[in-house]
Amino acid sequence: MPWPRWALTLDAAWRLGPRPVALALWGRGALARRRLTARLPGLSLADPMAGEDLRPLWEAHRWAELPALALRGEGAAIAPFVAGWMAAHPPFAGPLWLCGQEAALRALHLILACEIAGVAPPRPALAALARRIAANPAYAMAQDNNHPVSEAAGLLACGLWLGEARLAATGARRLEAAILRLVGEDGGFAQPSPAYHRLLLDVAAVAEWLRARRGGPGLSPAARARLAAATRWLHRLCCPATGALPRIGHQDGSCFADLAGAGPDDARPSLERAARLFCAASAGWAEEPGCAALGLPLPAAVLEAEAAWRGGGFLGRAAAGARAVLRTGPLRFRPGHADLLHLDLRDGPLNLLRDAGSFAYNPAERARAAAFASTAFHNTIGFDGEDQMPRLGPFLFARWPATGPLPAGGWIRDFRGRRHAREIFAEGRLWRVEDEVSGPFRAAVLRWRLAPGAWRPTETGVEGPLARLAVAADGPLAARLVTGEESLAYGQASPLPVLEVAFGPGVSRLTTRIALP
Repeated sequence: MPWPRWALTLDAAWRLGPRPVALALWGRGALARRRLTARLPGLSLADPMAGEDLRPLWEAHRWAELPALALRGEGAAIAPFVAGWMAAHPPFAGPLWLCGQEAALRALHLILACEIAGVAPPRPALAALARRIAANPAYAMAQDNNHPVSEAAGLLACGLWLGEARLAATGARRLEAAILRLVGEDGGFAQPSPAYHRLLLDVAAVAEWLRARRGGPGLSPAARARLAAATRWLHRLCCPATGALPRIGHQDGSCFADLAGAGPDDARPSLERAARLFCAASAGWAEEPGCAALGLPLPAAVLEAEAAWRGGGFLGRAAAGARAVLRTGPLRFRPGHADLLHLDLRDGPLNLLRDAGSFAYNPAERARAAAFASTAFHNTIGFDGEDQMPRLGPFLFARWPATGPLPAGGWIRDFRGRRHAREIFAEGRLWRVEDEVSGPFRAAVLRWRLAPGAWRPTETGVEGPLARLAVAADGPLAARLVTGEESLAYGQASPLPVLEVAFGPGVSRLTTRIALP
């Protein structure tokens, strides 16, 4: 029987904790609307999720063009660009001023470009952006994600370049607090998403480089150690050949301060910049042009690859040219997808077993966005056609599963008492995935989302030029090869093959063998 919405809301509030709930009420209630209207006359207070998807519009107006102008020696074009934009989108009217983080990312791009070009940023535009960022910090801090980091970094930079020491100090204090709260000692970020982890490092690296230019208040050794650990964490997941990251968790194609022009699918420039600034090391890409543009020297030390690691709610293994990432939990902050025990497997540059991505946050077909975040769109086991936790809103689940570690994996138990334990083992080019299930379920499905290719069904799974998958169990199985969907870029979807293995309560143990060529 489904829970009533009020009960799910109370459950989610209890799991989030009093701090983010109180901040959300302070930042979004009637009092907040009156306060914002007084501080920012003309500000639109429309719900960004109520109409069309604003994410592509926001991305297109983050002023990412400005650093590119500076790098081409066209610094004189920065001020006219900003003046034209501000005339077309006056403060604080319209959807482009709805979000404080968007104002912060514009401000950081503007100041970064001006520093590269050796010109002064337009002061009126910078002052307007600073006002927007400072207007509602409670909303950003309530998110417990990239928002408070970006807004704090924007305040710090605006304060330094406007000559407002108090504003800069506020930004520095909030940035320090956000890093210490949201980045763990093991380097994991509150958002279990490699893409947003990259955005965290990009924003922190640009803020650090800008701060050093003006001698502003710096981060504590503890906060810098967290960012160093976060850099090493993402380095483990990055494909050295392509710069690709697993599409786990929220994915929206964000690409901030892309001085190398690498695009959202290549994280190597981001890692190289962060490694030089926070780890006094190279990430392995010595000739990265963005670091050269910033004058960052090449350290002698190089970050090392790790064959086995655990941190930030994930477990990683590497062997014989292949790398696996398992989403284990625990859930300290709100999960974005119902993806616990999802397994990503990359063979060299090929993402063989893959996540579906996110598609879009607010598409016209709302059900499609929910589907991409669902358990059925991940390489894990789904019980009775349900998600691992009930959905409450576009970015919120209730009744989070209990989780725990195992030597080579982890286990989860959902709110109905259904338990799934998974461990992964590598034996050269053969990978073995051991799954155990228990609890009150009627039917379950194990899914393996495969790289597009010439796959052929077999009696026990599938085979093709890319690999052979065989599934065995202690009871009857029904395997079939079906067509699913994945999203390789925001708002886009394409077909991919999915191996689905259905079973009933008579099965308690399953073994998947993945033989790589």
